[in-house]
Amino acid sequence: MRRTLRVILVLVVVLVVLVLVAPFLIPVNQFRPTIEEKASTALGRKVDVGNLSLSLFTGSLAADNLAIADDPKFSKAPFLTAKSIKVGVELVPLILHKDLNITSIVIDGPEVTLLRNPGGEWNYSSFGASAAKSQGKQATPAQQTPPPQQAEKSSSGGEFSVDKLELRNGRIVIGSTNSQKRSTYDKVDLTASNVSLTSKFPVTLTANLPGGGNLKLDGTAGPLDQENTALTPVNAKLTVNGLNLASTGLLDPSAGLGGILDLNATIASQSGEAVVSGNAKLSKALLVAGGSPAAVPVVVDFNTKYDLRKNRGVLEPSTLKIGNAPAHLSGTYEVPADSDAVVVHIKVEGQNLPAKDLEAFLPALGIHMPSGASLQAGTLNANLELSGPTNKLVTSGNVGMFNAKLAGFDLGSKLAAVSKLVGVNTGKDLDIEKMTTDLRMAPTGLEAKNFQAVVPSLGTLVGNGTIDAKNDLDFKMAATLKNGVASAAAGAAGGAATGAASDAIGGLLGKVTGGAGSAVSTAAGGFLGNCKNASGGSGPTLPFQIKGTTKDPKFIPDVGGVAAGMLKSQLGCFGGGGAQSKASPQQQQPNPNNPMDAIGGLFKKKKP
Repeated sequence: MRRTLRVILVLVVVLVVLVLVAPFLIPVNQFRPTIEEKASTALGRKVDVGNLSLSLFTGSLAADNLAIADDPKFSKAPFLTAKSIKVGVELVPLILHKDLNITSIVIDGPEVTLLRNPGGEWNYSSFGASAAKSQGKQATPAQQTPPPQQAEKSSSGGEFSVDKLELRNGRIVIGSTNSQKRSTYDKVDLTASNVSLTSKFPVTLTANLPGGGNLKLDGTAGPLDQENTALTPVNAKLTVNGLNLASTGLLDPSAGLGGILDLNATIASQSGEAVVSGNAKLSKALLVAGGSPAAVPVVVDFNTKYDLRKNRGVLEPSTLKIGNAPAHLSGTYEVPADSDAVVVHIKVEGQNLPAKDLEAFLPALGIHMPSGASLQAGTLNANLELSGPTNKLVTSGNVGMFNAKLAGFDLGSKLAAVSKLVGVNTGKDLDIEKMTTDLRMAPTGLEAKNFQAVVPSLGTLVGNGTIDAKNDLDFKMAATLKNGVASAAAGAAGGAATGAASDAIGGLLGKVTGGAGSAVSTAAGGFLGNCKNASGGSGPTLPFQIKGTTKDPKFIPDVGGVAAGMLKSQLGCFGGGGAQSKASPQQQQPNPNNPMDAIGGLFKKKKP
């Protein structure tokens, strides 16, 4: 028994010694030229491998560094570098016959640089393409998908194939040849099995995204395209979680713009065309300087076709939802080689969208509800076009809101700051029958033209204005009042606003113009004329301005007639479009009983 135990111990010791000593006895560095040659032939790039060592425990060769050259048209720096690489081999053929049969490749800590030139070509487009072409000519249809055992054995021949390929804890740097700006993806892990240049093989890729978040691509790739590696067929599921759009260059971070994107999509590419469909959710969107992140996400169910050769695509009819408000999308887009942003031409159409669902998204557009106010009813129609690069996106078109209720907003009390609108009572909640405008929105702010609103408790509002990057309002407006509202406003204004000031002006002018003085006083203290309103009626009209912010708007008098002058084309009552402007010269002679003509005549009189 003791003798048997001794024999076993001796054998164990011998085996341990062999395992420890054999790697030093086998000149594995002689295989380095073979490995470099096979890899260079397979990839179409020069491959340099450092000193090799053999591990019998793992059955692999290890190198202390690895470098794969880039396409010389793009860069003289390496395409891939790594501090270590392990190559799995069959030990028996290696030890007995010095045959190198590679079964697996594991690259630790690789750094890969992906570059795109102005023509849209990637530096990996020629990666392995020549080898795929030569092997594709030699392979018969029955040999296109060899079983694992055959693939393993074929690695000793001319065809490149391995059971397993891994990249662990890597880094991918993406940029263009005409820019120094780069995007970096860390903790990149790639696993592929039964890898062959001439057959389809499973692949899984995971990575951390710039600015936070992660992605996962899981599916199949191959066979390698024989002309352009970038056109290699792929069928996979793509999942993106928490992508910060500002960190990608899709939005302009210098303007404070941003958003968090979550994406679930399927990718099917063949013959240079990729079909991508799925859904995307944009949270905390901020699309205009001066705005704030939206409280509700935008969800897009999309379907698109992308031309991998021309780097442009078509967004087929898709759906955008904010809450329960759906809109329809369609258009085109392209990915320029010299920009991080995507250039889009997208149409957005929505009908009868619930206004209440859209309220929580308005801050992303620089529109904040007045303090204490909220949209409680109404629908929105939109016909918009998004055009330009996404980091300088311009949205233009027409929007309209109908039968809406802005709860907690007393327009009448706001208008009281305009002296001639003292006494207008619109109630604590503002009912809006109709509100339309031509809209232009850019990252720097928002512009509204041809603004029109019908407010049953007031009359009609028209105007133009802007909301700038600081959320400051600058609107030139005019209110055409309903007759009943006008009477109430005139009564209140006559007693409160005109008061002593109007009497003083009238008295002063009366001394120099006689009976016309009282008429001048009436014109100075009253409304400026009658205009047609949107409902077809007419009434007195008063221009005014809106300053402040969307959260705290300030209604102020139209000092100097700025608003009146700007709104001539919209209001014939201020001249430049009414019946009076078409009168004959005789009809336009000064009338001494007209207060405005009296003032004009006063200053035109010659000195005696």
